[in-house]
This record gives sequence, C-alpha cells and structure tokens, in this order.
Amino acid sequence: MVYVTRKAHFSAAHRLYNPTFTDEQNERVFDKCNNLLGHGHNYTLEVTVRGIPDPATGYVIDLKILKDILDHVIIDKVDHKHLNYDVEFLRGIIPTVENLCVAFWQELEPNLPSGTLHSIRLFESDQNLCDYFGEPVELPRWTSAEVPTHLPSVV
Repeated sequence: MVYVTRKAHFSAAHRLYNPTFTDEQNERVFDKCNNLLGHGHNYTLEVTVRGIPDPATGYVIDLKILKDILDHVIIDKVDHKHLNYDVEFLRGIIPTVENLCVAFWQELEPNLPSGTLHSIRLFESDQNLCDYFGEPVELPRWTSAEVPTHLPSVV
C-alpha cells in the first residue's frame, strides 16, 4: 500500500458555542473561543490517500486532480469565511478542529476518483491539530432555529 498526501492552507474565523448551553456554560467550556464575533486561524489541511499505484501512471491519485478536488470541495468554501455562518456543509455544527476533520472527510470521500481516503490531518495552529481516519462519527447538528444564521449586530 502506498500513501500520498496533499497539503492545503486556508484562513477562517469561527466561534465555539453550543446553543443548548447557557452563556455561562459556553464561557466556561470554550473560554476565549466563545468570542461573540468569533476569532480566526490559519489552518493547514493534509489529506492522505492510499492505494496501489496505477501501473500506467505510477499514481495512487494524480496530485493535480487531488488539489483541484480539495480546492473545489473544501478550500473554496472555507477560505476567508466565518465557518459558523458562511459554510453550508458546516451549518449547525460546532466548528472544532475535530468536527471539521469529520465534516471535511464526509465532503471529500465521495469525490475521490481513485485510491481510498486514508486520513485527514488539520492543524488549527502550530500547537493544535487533529487526525481523523474515517471511523464512524455522528456530528451533532443543531437546527436553524437554535443556531444564528448571521453575525450578531454590535453597536
């Protein structure tokens, strides 16, 4: 088995907030990450595909094609966006690095033309990262009635 990895970067804002918590619980659990208007990160995404290289090309997956898929399916949708409000496939999900990995997997996996998605590694910062290998994970998703659809007005 051969493993190939493509790296991509994006910048995005998010707010860690659980609509079923009180303001005090959200503050206690998420601390600075619960900032009302959100806060930003410069993320690094690594996507690894495994498989047997095609005898005609030597590729598990053509990395140019993987780049195009990553850009179209993930990066173009999340780069310079507020993950809580601007990204439809993240709507209603607490955008932790863990939940982002699972959601990115769900978006990418059906779009790969060859190989098998092996892992997603997402760096939220130099110190914080998450690895996900595709095990079944149910992402809690709140309804639009529970989750704001736009940034709050600040006067």
